[in-house]
Amino acid sequence: MTGNLPFRRAATALCSALASVLLAACGHSDDQHSSQNTNPLPAFVVSSSVTTTTYDGNSDDLLTGGLGKTGLASATPPSFSNSASPKPSELRRLAIWSNYRALVDMSANGGYGRFWGPNVDLNGNDTLGEGKIAGTEYLAYADNGTGKLNVTLMVQVPSTFDPNNPCIVTATSSGSRGIYGAISAAGEWGLKRGCAVAYTDKGSGNGAHELLSGLVTLMNGTVAAASAAGTASLFTANVSSSDLTSFNAVTPNRYAFKHAHSQQNPEQDWGRNTLKAVQFAYWALNNQFPLSTGSGSQGVRYGTGSITTIAASVSNGGGASLAAAEQDTQGWITAVVVGEPQINLNMVSAAKVFESGVQIPTAGAPLADYMTYANMLQPCAAAATAAVGSPYLTALPTATTQAIRKARCASLAAGGFVSGADETSQANDALTRLHDAGYETDSDLLHAPMWDSQAVPAVAVTYANAYTKSSVIDNLCGFSFGTTNATTGTAGVTPTVSPMFNVFGVGNGVPPTDGINLVYNLSASPAGADHRLATPDASFTGAACLRALWTTGDPRMQQNVDAIRVNANLRGKPAIIVQGRSDALVPVNQASRAYLAVNSITEASKSQLSFYEVMNGQHFDAFLSTPGFDSRFIPVHYYDIQALNLMWNHLKSGAPLPPSQVVRAVPRGGTPGAAPALTTANLPAISMSPGSNAIQVGAGAVNVPK
Repeated sequence: MTGNLPFRRAATALCSALASVLLAACGHSDDQHSSQNTNPLPAFVVSSSVTTTTYDGNSDDLLTGGLGKTGLASATPPSFSNSASPKPSELRRLAIWSNYRALVDMSANGGYGRFWGPNVDLNGNDTLGEGKIAGTEYLAYADNGTGKLNVTLMVQVPSTFDPNNPCIVTATSSGSRGIYGAISAAGEWGLKRGCAVAYTDKGSGNGAHELLSGLVTLMNGTVAAASAAGTASLFTANVSSSDLTSFNAVTPNRYAFKHAHSQQNPEQDWGRNTLKAVQFAYWALNNQFPLSTGSGSQGVRYGTGSITTIAASVSNGGGASLAAAEQDTQGWITAVVVGEPQINLNMVSAAKVFESGVQIPTAGAPLADYMTYANMLQPCAAAATAAVGSPYLTALPTATTQAIRKARCASLAAGGFVSGADETSQANDALTRLHDAGYETDSDLLHAPMWDSQAVPAVAVTYANAYTKSSVIDNLCGFSFGTTNATTGTAGVTPTVSPMFNVFGVGNGVPPTDGINLVYNLSASPAGADHRLATPDASFTGAACLRALWTTGDPRMQQNVDAIRVNANLRGKPAIIVQGRSDALVPVNQASRAYLAVNSITEASKSQLSFYEVMNGQHFDAFLSTPGFDSRFIPVHYYDIQALNLMWNHLKSGAPLPPSQVVRAVPRGGTPGAAPALTTANLPAISMSPGSNAIQVGAGAVNVPK
C-alpha cells in the first residue's frame, strides 16, 4: 500500500527532524552523534584530511569532471598542463574519464548515449544534454590512528539533493580501483536521482609505491617522496631501507601496490569500509543541511537510519555492498542492489545449486580456489575446440599466443593437471575441467580473452599476495610488478617518464596498469620478464605455485580467506543481485547462485533477495566494443540500471520486486566488429511473471532453468 506518498514523505521528514532534536535534548548518543546539537566527525575520519570542493556544473562537475557526455566518449584522455607535475584537478578529471569508461560500453552502437550515459535521464530518454551535475564533493581518509590504513572516503552531494527527502547511494569501487572506481556503475544513477553518493576505495585502492625512486601517491593523486609524505601517503610499502636497497639492486624498477602488498588483507574490511562511507555521508549531509534549533545553534538533522540508503556497486564493490549489509546492525543500509558480486561464502553443506535439475558440485568456492585454477588452465583451454572463434584481447602476435597455448598444454599434461596426447585433446580436457570447477559452457569463448588480457593472471597474483600478507620483496611465487621492454618483455627497464605521475588517473590498482606489468622473475633474463614471455609456457611454474598455495592448505591463505567469508544474512533487507551467466572472471556458480542458496537458509522466509541472471552477459561491459564481444554479448549494466529503478520504486511506492529469474537477453549478432546497434529487442525486461524462466529457491536449493 502506498497511501498518500507526498504526505508520508513530509511526515517522515518532520518525524526525523523532531527525533533528532528530542534525542539531542535527552542526551542520546551513538557512535556518530554526540549528546549535543553538534555534528562531530566520525572517529575513524582523519580530520586533517577532510577537503570540501564545490563544482558549478559547467567548468567542472561531480559526474564528468567537466568533460560532459561528449568528453567522456572521446578516446583521447584529458591532458595535463605539466605532465611532470599534474594538478589535483587534472588528475581527478583523468580518473573520472578512465574509471567511467572502464565499466561500461562507450560505443554508440553498444548503447552509450542511448541507454546509459550522462545525457540519459532516469526514464531512459536523451534529455540531459551533456549531463554535467553541480554539487559538493567531500574527501577524507579513514584510519585507525596508525596512518597505515588510509581508506579513501568520498561523498558527492548534487545540487538537486532534497533535504526533506534524503537518499544515499553507495558506490564502492570496483576491482582494486581508486575512489572514482564505480562512478559509472552506481554513482551516475545516484546523482541523477538527487541522492548523495558515498564512495570508498575499500582500502585496496589505487595506491602505488615506486620502489627505486621512493615516490608514493597521495589521496588527491599527486605524488611525493615516501619520506616526506609520511602518514599522508595512500600507501607506502613496509620495507626497511636496507632490504629495499638490496631488493632494488637485484630487481630494479619494481612497484608495490596497496591491494597486493599492504600486508593487511584489505578485503576483510570491504564491508566495514562501505559502512564507514555511509556514515561519512551522514556527517556531510548534516554538515551541509543542519537543522536549526531556534536558538541560533545548529542541530543534527539526520539520525542513524533516517535516510533511504541503497548499497550499490559491481564486482568487488558489489561484494563489499553485500558484506556491508550483513555487518550492518544499526540500520544504516535500507536496501542492496549489486551486479556480478565477487563474494566469498561460508558455503554450508545444505546449500546446493542446480541447473535444470543437475547439481553443480563445486558451487560456492572462494576466489582463491577458482582464480588460481583458471590461471593455470585457461591458456590451454583457449585452444579447445569449443573455444574456436574466441575474441582476441592481446597485443601479442597470433603466433606467439598460439605457441604459449601449446606449451602451457604440454606443461599441464607433464604435471598431470590435464590428460591427452596432443594439444587439442589436452585443451579439450582443460576446458572440461573448468566446467567441472563451476565455469559455465556459456563462458567457453571467454577463457582466451580473460587470460590474454591478463585479467585472470593479474587477479591471481594480486589476491595470492593479499591472502598470504606477502611483502613486495617476497616476490611471491616468482612474481612482481615492474616496467618491461615493449618488444622483448625484459624487465628492469627504466621508464622514460615515471608512471607514478599518471597512475592515479589511469591505474586500476592491479598491474598490468599504466605501463607497469606483471613480471616473472625466474626467467632467462636476470632481471625477469613479462610473465607471458618469461618462459615458453608463460611462467607455468609460477602459476602452479600460486595454485599450490590453495591446494596444499597454506595456513596464511586459509586463515585470510576465512576472514573474508560471509554468511549471506542480509538481515531482512530487500536486495537484488544481477549477474551474467557467461561471466568467466567471477563464475556465477561461485558467486550469485551460491549466495542465493545460502541466503535461503540463513534468512529463510524473511529473505527479500531477488536474483536476475542475464543470458549472454559477461563481466566486462567495457570489452563490448571489441570485435567478437560486440556480436556475442550484451551489456549487464543495462540490467543493473533496471534493478536500481525497481528497488527505488519498491522503497518509495511499495511496488513488489520481480522474483528471481533468468533474463534471456539476445546477442546483437552480425559481423564481429560491426555488430548492428543494440535495441530493446536485445534487452527483454525483467518480468513480474517469469513463468518457465523463474529460478526456484527454497531451503538451500537453487534450481536455475537452462
